[in-house]
Amino acid sequence: MNIVIIGGNECMGCRYKRICKEYRCKAKIFTNYEGHFSDRIGNPDLIVLFTNLVSHSMALAAKSKAAQNHIPLVQSHCGSCDALKNILKNL
Repeated sequence: MNIVIIGGNECMGCRYKRICKEYRCKAKIFTNYEGHFSDRIGNPDLIVLFTNLVSHSMALAAKSKAAQNHIPLVQSHCGSCDALKNILKNL
């Protein structure tokens, strides 16, 4: 399963990837806004949006991409490892 994680702490990127690997998922992580952001998201199986540490433009782009391509979007206010584990556990 391909997952895109948007937001969260930049220093947690390696932990996010390791957790996703434990659940047999491949993750792309975007903690900072980069050019052509919505194009870089691609067509994942799931978008995880950590709303506490994300810019409004990134959140809007993620929500728009999910709606246009019928991609499930899960939002969590907390960007912790436990929050990610709970999201992946409930898939």
